[in-house]
Amino acid sequence: MENVLVAGANGTTGKKIVNLLKASQYFVPVAMVRKEEQQDQFKKENIKTVLGDLEKDISHAVKDIDKVIFAAGSGGKKVVEVDQEGAKRLIDEAKKANIKKFVMLSSMGADSPEEAEDLQEYLKAKHNADEYLKSTELVHAIVRPGSLTNDKGTGKIKLQSKLGEKGSITRDDVAQTLVRSLHDDSAKNETFEIINGETLIGKALDAVSAQ
Repeated sequence: MENVLVAGANGTTGKKIVNLLKASQYFVPVAMVRKEEQQDQFKKENIKTVLGDLEKDISHAVKDIDKVIFAAGSGGKKVVEVDQEGAKRLIDEAKKANIKKFVMLSSMGADSPEEAEDLQEYLKAKHNADEYLKSTELVHAIVRPGSLTNDKGTGKIKLQSKLGEKGSITRDDVAQTLVRSLHDDSAKNETFEIINGETLIGKALDAVSAQ
C-alpha cells in the first residue's frame, strides 16, 4: 500500500479524499493539517496526520510518502502565498523526495485566467502552480473541476482536456476523480476538466489515459 499525503485534508473536499483513501485497498492517507487541534478528528479514525504549513518549511511532510494530492486552498485569503507559492513549495519537496505521482486539484478556468469574469487572482495563482508542476519531472495529473457543489456524488462525470462549456460537479465526484488519478496507469501527465456527466469516473479516466 502506498502512503498518500493529502495537503488540505481539513477542507471539505480534503476530508472526502482522506475517507476514500482510508477505504481503499491501495492507499494509506496521511492528513496534512495546519493546526494541532485539526489532528484529533483524524486520529480518532486511526488516520495518520502530519502538521504542515504551506507558507513554511514542509520538508518533513513528505517523509515516507509515495504520492501526493494537493487539495489545499486559502479560501481566497492568501491565494499567492498558499494556492500558488504553497503548491510550489510542496512540488519542490515532492521532487526532492522522489514522489511517484503528484495529483493537483486545480480549477476550470486556470488555463486562461485573464478571460475569467471573476476570481482572476485565484485562477492566476492556480495557473502558475499548474504550470510549475508541468515544468518538473514529476509524474502528475492536474484535475480542473467546474464549480463545486455539496450534492451527493453520482460516480459519473464529463471529462475532456478542454470541455468548452461551464458546469458544476459534486465534491464527492471530485474527490473520487482525484483518488482514481493516483494510480500509476491513470491520467499520467494529463491535465483535464470535469463537470457532472454520464460517464463512470473510471471509464472517463481510462479514456484520457489512453490518449
